[in-house]
Amino acid sequence: MQAFFFICYTAISHSLKWLSSMTLRLAFSLFVMITSSVQASVDTALQQLPKGSRASLFVHSLSSGKTLLNHNSEQMIPPASTQKLVTALAAKLLLTDNYQFKTSLQRDGSDVVINFSGDPTLTEQNLSQLLQQAKQSGLHSIKGNLWLNDSVFTGYERGVGWPWDIMGIGYSAPSSAITLNQNAVMASIYTESNGKTRVHVPQHQSIEVNTSAISVSKSEKKSQFCDLELLTSPNNHYHLSGCLQQRSTPLPLKFAVQNTFLYSKHVVQRLLTDHNIQLEGDILQGVPTADFQPSESPLATHQSEPLSLLIKTMLKESNNLYADNITKTLGHIYYQQAGSFSNGTAAIKAILLQQANIDIELAVLADGSGLSRNNKMTAQQLSTVLSYIYRHNSELNLLDALPTSGVDGTLKYRASMRKAPILNAITAKSGSLFGSYNMAGFVNTKKGEILLFIQLIADYHPVKKLDNAPPVQSPIERFERDFYQSMINDTL
Repeated sequence: MQAFFFICYTAISHSLKWLSSMTLRLAFSLFVMITSSVQASVDTALQQLPKGSRASLFVHSLSSGKTLLNHNSEQMIPPASTQKLVTALAAKLLLTDNYQFKTSLQRDGSDVVINFSGDPTLTEQNLSQLLQQAKQSGLHSIKGNLWLNDSVFTGYERGVGWPWDIMGIGYSAPSSAITLNQNAVMASIYTESNGKTRVHVPQHQSIEVNTSAISVSKSEKKSQFCDLELLTSPNNHYHLSGCLQQRSTPLPLKFAVQNTFLYSKHVVQRLLTDHNIQLEGDILQGVPTADFQPSESPLATHQSEPLSLLIKTMLKESNNLYADNITKTLGHIYYQQAGSFSNGTAAIKAILLQQANIDIELAVLADGSGLSRNNKMTAQQLSTVLSYIYRHNSELNLLDALPTSGVDGTLKYRASMRKAPILNAITAKSGSLFGSYNMAGFVNTKKGEILLFIQLIADYHPVKKLDNAPPVQSPIERFERDFYQSMINDTL
């Protein structure tokens, strides 16, 4: 009997070992098939990119907890405006939704001080209302000086690594405590029939723009290797040169203010006249004395909308000024000192580590907007931020602040996202610089899964198509179409 049981046990053991071996072989084969399928899908998308391009891709299923794709996810790549996700999370954690920027006006002896806070939404109209409030409180004249207090921020108004050739363009407006009208001025340039150009700037704007640019045909522009060029000077003077292709309508322009104090000084002078408030002294920058402190009972106060709305605008519209002024505010509040790019970016790292256990110490952050070419992050680092945002959305409410593919924000007109199945299937933050095309966000798949994905494309330099060539999709559009559809259709 014992021999019989021993024979049965031996047979069963061999059978189990054989089955176990077969199971392992089948599992391994299945893994190889899935991996090969994923790699084939990725390769198909990557083949759309020009030679020399670098790609870092990461896809993680928030539904199953499995990482579906990890392609060069540890490479350091300029994050561009996807970095605003990092800034937004840090701001939500430290400042909370109800935080408001406050601009106030107070007396200090015979002087009057306007305390600026870096409010990126402050407008000329808001400042006018502030002076009107002050006048109603008894401010009819200023015997001394009027000070524009910018001491809440210090250091550079532009991040290290911002290219010199974009300093005059509106999206690179300086990050300053004295922020007014988003530190930018709208204008327009016209082409004339005599080959010249002219510029129109609204009369009330305190900048000067000259143009020596010539008006040329499309063929002349190409043969002369000529573009419209902009030079700026510290006194808010701008000069346009080069050439502009002939147009039937004016070309809108948006100039970044170069000297924030000088620009605001001119605006304040005009508003004082409008409100009939006599100023006997000068308009000066800074504070009256070294020990000056903003009053707890000012003559007038203006508050911005809550931070939750500012962050929504920052992410939907990818507003650089909002991001950078919020970053400096984080440095100011976290370290209890004047805010700067340096302490603001340090504060972002410290806040994420302490309050969210997110370690991005090795990331290189030069600003809060992603505009600097010096910024470097990995897809893995961005994925930890996105994962936290998703898991804590009930408290953070950041998902609704992200643009939706083909629907709103910066993704409304993105070429790869305007048609099904990508239309309305992605919520993400885009980011682009010269040679960089990035995306970070979430995908809803046809099977009902939610995927977290990071797309960092660098060194993207496609060959320019010939003038007479038929219109075709750009390489980045083809890449994104293939990559996003593979996620949505669950073929990744």
